[in-house]
Amino acid sequence: MTKNGPFKNPPGKGSPLGKFQDASSSRAFWKAGKSILIFILAFLYLVPVIVLFLTSFKTQVQIMEKGLGWFFMPTLMNYSNVLLEQGFLRYMTNSLIVGLASTFTTLIIGGFASYALVRFNFFGKGTISFGTLLLRMIPPAVLVVPIYVLWSYFGLADTRLGLVIIYVGLNLPFTIWVLISFIADVPVELEEAAVVDGCGPWKIFFTVILPLIKPGLAAAAIFTFRIAWNEFILALVLTNHMTRTLPVATTIYLTDTGVEWGNITAMGTLVALPAIIFTFLAAKQLIAGLTAGAVKG
Repeated sequence: MTKNGPFKNPPGKGSPLGKFQDASSSRAFWKAGKSILIFILAFLYLVPVIVLFLTSFKTQVQIMEKGLGWFFMPTLMNYSNVLLEQGFLRYMTNSLIVGLASTFTTLIIGGFASYALVRFNFFGKGTISFGTLLLRMIPPAVLVVPIYVLWSYFGLADTRLGLVIIYVGLNLPFTIWVLISFIADVPVELEEAAVVDGCGPWKIFFTVILPLIKPGLAAAAIFTFRIAWNEFILALVLTNHMTRTLPVATTIYLTDTGVEWGNITAMGTLVALPAIIFTFLAAKQLIAGLTAGAVKG
């Protein structure tokens, strides 16, 4: 035995131990690189959010100063102006009603449609499946003018019902395609056993299928509600001062005398904060819902 232990010579690059050390160092290098990249992307995403949040605590004079101004005397005046705004409670109520109603309706219709596409064979099944996916690829801004013309004709313009119908249509393709994978993973034998026990189609759907696809329903619900809560362009065109939602309400601070940046950022923070908190709290559920059933083994 030599000074180097049981080896006569130190392990070189060609030895098994040397190859193992090279592989370990390579994995450590790539892991560090991915960590740095994720940190940079997170920083780039969070900077606008941080600036929005800090600006909401500044006065108009502080906002107009040159530079970002990270150090300043904070004030709650902007939040006081926004919360005491006469229509704030109405705007928030409109957002909640539109968001919850569109989410519930989308889940019900999407669940029925997904179940039919998975379990039944009928003419045009493939066309309907891909047609719903193509509808999701159309930018909502392109639909503003034709939707406004149609909604004005049918008396749905400037109503919360009109917004609910639009958001259901926008979110149905995503909901259908998410739930299709979950329903396809439910064994048909469970439904056959339920039929033997005397269950009808409706009871099978609500008591057998829905409990087994809860992760998919949760993912679709989170996605749908966030879209309805944050959407701006369609809500701007299809609502008035009585039916406008919180994102649209930020435009009331664009006045003839100038832009009230403090009030706008305070309103923006109040609009964004619930969605951000909700997303962080439901992140695991959302990821589980979007990835479950994607890999079959």
